[in-house]
Amino acid sequence: MTTSTTPAGPAHATPATAALPGPGAAGAAEGGGPGARRRGRPVLRRTRRPDEADRGALSPADWRRPLVRRSMRLSHGVLLALLVLCGLGPLVLLAKFAITPTQDILRTPLAVFPHGIAWDNLSAAWNDVQVSRYFLNTVVLAAGSWASQILVATTGGYLLSVLRPRYAKVVQAAVLATLFVPAVVLLVPLYLVILDPPVLGRSLMNSYWAVWLPAGASAFNVLLVQRFFDGLPREVFEAARVDGAGPFRLFWSVVLPMSRPILGVVSVFAIIASWKDFLWPLLVLRDPDIQPLSVRLPSLQATTDLGVLMAALAISTLIPVLLFLVFQRLFLRGAGLGGAVKG
Repeated sequence: MTTSTTPAGPAHATPATAALPGPGAAGAAEGGGPGARRRGRPVLRRTRRPDEADRGALSPADWRRPLVRRSMRLSHGVLLALLVLCGLGPLVLLAKFAITPTQDILRTPLAVFPHGIAWDNLSAAWNDVQVSRYFLNTVVLAAGSWASQILVATTGGYLLSVLRPRYAKVVQAAVLATLFVPAVVLLVPLYLVILDPPVLGRSLMNSYWAVWLPAGASAFNVLLVQRFFDGLPREVFEAARVDGAGPFRLFWSVVLPMSRPILGVVSVFAIIASWKDFLWPLLVLRDPDIQPLSVRLPSLQATTDLGVLMAALAISTLIPVLLFLVFQRLFLRGAGLGGAVKG
């Protein structure tokens, strides 16, 4: 009894099997090369549409003309120089005046230190004018105003966007209506409330609470945070509710970690607004020992040397400049939700 065997190998493959291209052939057909053939995945190349090259003000044919190219580069350079001059010029000039003698500021303000550098202006401003005390007062006021605005903005935005009770539309309309009321109109009623609060029974004058509490009533921040919460993926909220997360746990563990970009934006707005606020702290903080820099420095202008005053003003601008340098990425970063939703 004999058994017949069929030889194996490429030469004896069936016609159907031989006609099928392998993964490497698909990769080679797409121009992927040996790497794509080894991975077994086709390489897809993006083809540029005909209208994509002509989206600018000048077409590629115009850019190839020497006269157009030189004129556009010159105009770009001039615009960049003007932007740098307008943006950094005042800060650089203030920094120069801070270490310039008073006589040089008055006689030759644009000269580059004709009689040397007066480093004593900084120490005199910090110690003699007591900028250190007013600087600390400003930091305390800004920190309290920031905490108040963050608390109200995040909880209000969470209520209107995520929880969405039946009366959410009415509350949103009421918050939006407050934006149409000028701040000057609310100045006297707010002052009377701080002077005699209805619940506390004692005046809040000469207290930091008189600045912190009104700062939290920012309708703009509430609506800004609400619009950001509206763009968050609802699938994450539903998954958290399925896992047993309550409203507080959902707010603290899910919503806030996904909202770091908008929290940074609101923080910058809150701190800068509190840092430069003048009228309201002047009305409610009458004690000079607790006044911020924005209120105290103008009152010291008549009795302070000009060079020392410029040094004090330069010190007062450090925090806003540092805040911009630290948080500028939050304004430019568009994707703050990476990894929140899979698939």
